[in-house]
Amino acid sequence: MKVEVENVNTVKKVLHVEIPEEDVSRELEKAYRALKKNAKIKGFRPGKVPRSILERRFKKDVYTDVSGQLIQNCFFDALREAKLDPVCEPTINRPDIQEGKPYRYSATVEVRPSIGNLKLKGLKLKQEVHTVTDNEIEAQLKILQKRQAQLKTIDENRSVKNGDFVLIDYEGFRNNKPFAPAGKTENFLLQVGAGQVLEDFDQQLLGMEPGTTKEFPVRFPDDYYNKELAGLQVIFKVSLKEIKEEILPAIDDEFAKDLGEYQTLAELKEAIRKDIQNKYDAQSKYQLGQRIVDALIDQCDFELPEGLVQQELSAMVRNAREAMAYKGIPLKQSGLRENELRKKYRPLAERRVREHFLLQKVGEQVEITLTDEILDAAYKELATDIGQPVEAIKRFHQAHADAYEAFRERTLEDQAIKWIIENNTIERIEADKKGSEPVKEADSTGVRP
Repeated sequence: MKVEVENVNTVKKVLHVEIPEEDVSRELEKAYRALKKNAKIKGFRPGKVPRSILERRFKKDVYTDVSGQLIQNCFFDALREAKLDPVCEPTINRPDIQEGKPYRYSATVEVRPSIGNLKLKGLKLKQEVHTVTDNEIEAQLKILQKRQAQLKTIDENRSVKNGDFVLIDYEGFRNNKPFAPAGKTENFLLQVGAGQVLEDFDQQLLGMEPGTTKEFPVRFPDDYYNKELAGLQVIFKVSLKEIKEEILPAIDDEFAKDLGEYQTLAELKEAIRKDIQNKYDAQSKYQLGQRIVDALIDQCDFELPEGLVQQELSAMVRNAREAMAYKGIPLKQSGLRENELRKKYRPLAERRVREHFLLQKVGEQVEITLTDEILDAAYKELATDIGQPVEAIKRFHQAHADAYEAFRERTLEDQAIKWIIENNTIERIEADKKGSEPVKEADSTGVRP
């Protein structure tokens, strides 16, 4: 077997392999012997069909099978001889066999980039730290208070005011016909002025009284997420059924007890403080990790295996689609095409692949070993993050070697970040909260006017 390597670039190689003619002939003979035992051809007894007849009938299929077998027999040996370790699935060019000649094929292989030793000490790093304020705790209390609120139908005879909750039926029309994208909806509850619906729709509800019906036009913005409605004017027929007011509970010890886990308001506030602080700490840790990656990226430039970038990009696009679907927004309605999503996430995918190689290099350079203790801690953290028992995750990894390998790689990268943090002086600065948005409840989603 002859093996030659063509360097397309630093991470992309083409492996040219030549298999001797005698090996080809041996595999062909083996294939025809196996075929001869089982071939059923009229006029011949089983096992007595001449090879010449088999060649006329099955030559194309035999050559296809044999070429695949030849590649399977020698491909990994060829990789070892060329000292190539693919980072993703190779692309094999498999030509037809030419009888009486050596068999030549090629394989495009992508490998890890070569990265020199990195400067890992004396890095200038900053980490923002956050201290939870009383205002943030109060904001969370108000959210909990709102979730515990009760809606009471107003008995008095009055019209809708800003801030009221209203129960309505509505239907959209175009050209005096029901318009499916703005279809009939019954018992829809919304708070007027809260931004749950378009402002044009919202404002038309002001002044309505229970038991009345109103028709009015609403123009959807040109960039509205539902492209079936974007830029259109729709006539809505709305019937107001009830006006409701929100009754908020007092924020006191009884309020805390009603939540089921606390005895006093002070306990509830402390739990809120810890929860907010944990989120800030996680955010701060992530940001520091990204600054470390930035510092490593600045030290060297290298080409990336396109196959790995495409794998990472596909995962990001899939996650984006799932996130939109969870919110009730199909990709078609979002206005984004598949190729636009891939273009949008391409820089992030490239960064993630670059980050992977750099942190793996750190692990090699400082000789990080994944001990049982480190892996056990990583399992516990993962179990907390996804809400699954450690043993269940381990069983999954036992059945899915690729998932286990990805887990080990992530753990090694985390340890690389940890090593850099422990071996550098981190300047910790209080985060500037000016201009930060107050905590608020998630907006309503779905196809609403």
